[in-house]
Amino acid sequence: MNLKSLMLLTTGASMAATGAMADGHMASSMTLVSWGGAYQASQTNAYSDPYAAMHDGLEIIWDESSAEAVARLRAMNEAGNITWDLVDVVAADAIRLCDEGLAMEIDHDEMLAPAPDGTPASEDFGDLIVSDCFIPQIVYSTTVGYRTDVAEWNGNTPSDICAIFDTEAFPGQRSLERRPIGNLEWALICDGVAMEDVYDVLETEEGVEQAFAMLDTIQDQTVWWSAGADTPQLLADGEVVMGSTYNGRLFSLIEEQDQPVAMLWDAQVFDLDGWIIPEGLPEDRLARTLDFVRFATDTQRLADQSRWISYGPARASSAPLVGTHADLGIEMAPHMPTDPANAERTFLFNYEWWADYRDDMDARFQAWLAQ
Repeated sequence: MNLKSLMLLTTGASMAATGAMADGHMASSMTLVSWGGAYQASQTNAYSDPYAAMHDGLEIIWDESSAEAVARLRAMNEAGNITWDLVDVVAADAIRLCDEGLAMEIDHDEMLAPAPDGTPASEDFGDLIVSDCFIPQIVYSTTVGYRTDVAEWNGNTPSDICAIFDTEAFPGQRSLERRPIGNLEWALICDGVAMEDVYDVLETEEGVEQAFAMLDTIQDQTVWWSAGADTPQLLADGEVVMGSTYNGRLFSLIEEQDQPVAMLWDAQVFDLDGWIIPEGLPEDRLARTLDFVRFATDTQRLADQSRWISYGPARASSAPLVGTHADLGIEMAPHMPTDPANAERTFLFNYEWWADYRDDMDARFQAWLAQ
């Protein structure tokens, strides 16, 4: 059965699915892979719970292994045993998986729902479709939070990203992610490299050395985190005075937990998160996955997700539907990384550069940490 035939079946099934699971050609269970925490909870609330309610008896299993998606999918492929049905990954990982033939190529207009006004999905997602295998969901950013009650700062507060490297004006422990992506870029920007020149500089051995030399200046004052929840916890406990994490995690810390923390939007690093479908799924699992992903990425579902987390929906048609937080009742638009007031000075990853150099930079970064 080819992709088009599957889509005709799955689209018809979605339109008819109002309760009982009459779609016998589809698998009765599905394993979704994501990142855990508040982000995965927003997906459960916006996508999987409503979808499960439409299909009696469907079992949806969540796996929190997205951080290991590339390595795990490589291993599954070698073993000939693909156990995941739909995997949430960042854009650079989607490009790698697509290039290696581990993710299925997508016909976005055949596979995904159009906007309510009929605009094809490919136009509605626009430039956020950065790979033939990538189905965008959200725009988020990695940024920096800081405590607002540090006595040693004498009433000063950070105003730009380079406060991370300014241990004289802002003494105290920092927390940064335990990987090179993002850290190398900020190091160069704060060592005087213009944003638009960062990847040209990183193309050279001297440029990579320059970035690591800047990181050397704070290495002994930095806690290196692996999970997005680490920095919020360290800030809440007062173990660090500033640290990087995802803007949605800081939103939760500041607005939901009411901690004495503020957020920097300066040089926030925009990134994309979305789905890939592993290559080689059996027909019944692929049919189920295609049916779910069409539902989970339509205009309303992506807007619904923003009720639980401050990440911008990837569809243009979803943006006007962003409303208030499901529990707090506050307007969510001013908390999105894409809000004009927050996006005055942003940095966008070069996904192709990281797809080409990620393995080498990961190895070099881990060696640097071990020094």
